[in-house]
Amino acid sequence: MSVPSLRSAIAARRIDPLAPSAPGLYADHLVRVVRDGPAAGGCTPRPIVRTAHFTLRRRGRRVELGHSLRPEQLDNDLAGLLAEELFAPGWLSGSDVFERVFTGVVRSCVDGPLPAWTTFYDNTLARIQKYWQDPEPAEHSSIAGFAPVYRRTLDLVPAGSVLDLGSCFGFLPLLLAERDARTVIASDLSPGTMRLLGTVARARGLALDALVCDASRVPLPDGSVDTVTVIHVLEHLDPGHGDAVVREALRLARRRVVVAVPYEDEPTAAYGHVRCFSPEQLAALGRRTGHGFSVDTFHGGWLVVDHG
Repeated sequence: MSVPSLRSAIAARRIDPLAPSAPGLYADHLVRVVRDGPAAGGCTPRPIVRTAHFTLRRRGRRVELGHSLRPEQLDNDLAGLLAEELFAPGWLSGSDVFERVFTGVVRSCVDGPLPAWTTFYDNTLARIQKYWQDPEPAEHSSIAGFAPVYRRTLDLVPAGSVLDLGSCFGFLPLLLAERDARTVIASDLSPGTMRLLGTVARARGLALDALVCDASRVPLPDGSVDTVTVIHVLEHLDPGHGDAVVREALRLARRRVVVAVPYEDEPTAAYGHVRCFSPEQLAALGRRTGHGFSVDTFHGGWLVVDHG
């Protein structure tokens, strides 16, 4: 349900989501994305495939993607469209290509880097709150799938300071920052994503710090925050790395750690999942903390660990 590539370190050349580009176009050394199809001029390669939303071509080793998405359609369900129409069938593969194509569609859909991303964030956050009011799930919508998870997290995080580990685009930290009596730190491995989140937060008038780090090695002192959230992160990590993230969360939290994972029969590789969880595994994880904890089920599994 989450964007796969934004849970991992970016190899080779990093993406700058706010870099200048021509209107209706995103281009880097691996991908070229154009609104309403390929730009005029030159010999246009024959399409490899046309889907409901995309036209895929290749020019040498470079991916060329045309799309017809409009600004009102631009939100985090783009991840599902790309996965369903291009990556799951095998037309494209690789987390780096996914991230670049995703960025390219956002950037080419609305002219200007900040207007493009604020449109993406505004639409996504508005649709999250729409699903809170009307919880009937929309078909193939990652936003609808995650909306109750965000709602439950907000209910479990008390007033005070909160650190979110593995924030990805940072929708949850933004929702937390909109609440009174909370100070919020978001964190993720991707410098570009954290820079983007900080820029969008400022544009929305929100006080939010964005920290670039591995979730298992956070450069903050013990007991830095009241609550640490680890929401749909552990399924992306091998068991050793995941246990290290939980230990780090316990080190940093003065009062509470909130962990959420999806329940799956098999890890969803298209979203970067590498392992599955059961209620029994979550309970075993809770027992290993040495603190009081609870485990329950609500759109996946939840582990809440309370210090003291």
